[in-house]
Amino acid sequence: MPPADLPAAQPTGAAPHSLVEDLQALITGCLFVALSILMLRESRLLTGGTTGLSFLLHYLSGWRLGLVLFLVNLPFYVFGLAALGKRFTFKTFCAVGTLSLFTEIIPGLVHFSRLDPVFAAVMGGLLAGIGILILMRHGASLGGSGVLAIYLQKTRGWRAGTVQMSLDVCILSLGLLVVSPGEVGLSILSAAALNLVIGINHRPDRYFGF
Repeated sequence: MPPADLPAAQPTGAAPHSLVEDLQALITGCLFVALSILMLRESRLLTGGTTGLSFLLHYLSGWRLGLVLFLVNLPFYVFGLAALGKRFTFKTFCAVGTLSLFTEIIPGLVHFSRLDPVFAAVMGGLLAGIGILILMRHGASLGGSGVLAIYLQKTRGWRAGTVQMSLDVCILSLGLLVVSPGEVGLSILSAAALNLVIGINHRPDRYFGF
């Protein structure tokens, strides 16, 4: 299964997306992921990648999640430039910045009077998977560990999927420092739902809706 935040390869001969198409994908994809983040945070759950690391720092410090998410991703743009080029890195920077902004705005627009943690885990994972898939189809990602995984694959020959999975395991394991084992278990369920969406739908050999 491919890492959840890696970019998609555009099929040969496909017409490039227009600026308007890229902008709507950026906004739509980030809105899906921001709503997912809200559901996970309301249930005190985690996720993988740099978003999961941002959750940990947010829970431990109380710092604003959107700001932490933006700052945590900054060092990884170096790997993006080295492994995937300026265009991808710029789109990813815009996506992370937009997500960080939406992460701060959405809580003021949506309120849950009751949110079942199991539903939040599954639905949060599905929403994040859909949002990330939209971004991938437009040559962007949410940066962080996925970019590092690609960089290590290109420079060291390490399988990107294995690197991504290993980092996610480490982050979710660290979650035991701030949330209960049950919440970590639900976080793993959420990550599985996310990767299920990507694994089934991110198939360049089958789907050409780029």
